[in-house]
Amino acid sequence: MNRSALVGAFVLGGMALMVAAFVFFGNFHPFTHTDRAVLIFRGSTNGLSVGAPVNFRGVQVGAVDRIAIAYEPKTREAFIPVYVTLKKNGIMIAGEKHGHMPGLTEMVAHGLRGEINLKSFVTGTSQIDLDIFPGTPAILHPELTDETEIPTQKSSIQAITDTFTHMPLRQIGDDAAATLALVHHLAETLDQRLPALAESLQETSDHSRATVDAAHDMIATLQPQLLTTLRSVDRLVAAGTEQLSSRGQELHSLLLTSRETMSNANKTMIDLQSITSRRSIDRANLDASLRDIAAAAAALRGFANDVERNPQLLLTGRRQ
Repeated sequence: MNRSALVGAFVLGGMALMVAAFVFFGNFHPFTHTDRAVLIFRGSTNGLSVGAPVNFRGVQVGAVDRIAIAYEPKTREAFIPVYVTLKKNGIMIAGEKHGHMPGLTEMVAHGLRGEINLKSFVTGTSQIDLDIFPGTPAILHPELTDETEIPTQKSSIQAITDTFTHMPLRQIGDDAAATLALVHHLAETLDQRLPALAESLQETSDHSRATVDAAHDMIATLQPQLLTTLRSVDRLVAAGTEQLSSRGQELHSLLLTSRETMSNANKTMIDLQSITSRRSIDRANLDASLRDIAAAAAALRGFANDVERNPQLLLTGRRQ
């Protein structure tokens, strides 16, 4: 075999290896049915590059083909369209006999959404994750692309990043500096006033200790007197108890006598009430007696007047 044939065979073999590597390790799949779609992001796509995987819950279903920039003059906003290629035979509807593969429009209607997530913390590369989120609004941009669009949403990492990005770090730093200044001023003030405060606390502690000692001495002095007083009170209580016990019968007799006396007085009052009643016979007799006495007194008064005018009446009497 001549040299030219060897060189030609080597070149053909190398080209065959390149094609095989491109087919098996690249994004070119001539025998695979694919769909093209676009995801339009409003925020940053750091770490995302051409060839990045497109996963659905950890299963790679496609790859990124192209990343572009779209500017909207009316709203003065910039968008980042990311064009992807999806393996059409990698998704099917459960329950279909022939493995019917749903269209992207149908999947989007059922809640298919895309988001950018970090692929590796070491390299900082990102990937696109697809998932079904039923009930979430589908924000589309028909004025930016004619391709089938998969709506996007912010991932948890992007939400955290945006939160930290929009944090008022300058204001937080100024507030922290002001707080540190106040703490420093407070520390200096305490450093100046703590010695005097410590001396005052020491004096207060000494006075308190002296007061406690004086109170302890007073209690020790008064304790015998208090014990004597308590004994006297005990004796007084005992004597009072004995007196009450001994006089109990007398008090009981006195109470019975008082009850009988009150009963007799009540009866007497009832009798007096019956005598003084308007319909009582005794009151009528008493009224008649009083009238007779009054008449006798009137006659006696008249006789006294006659005697006063004519004293001889005592000797001769009244003449008819």
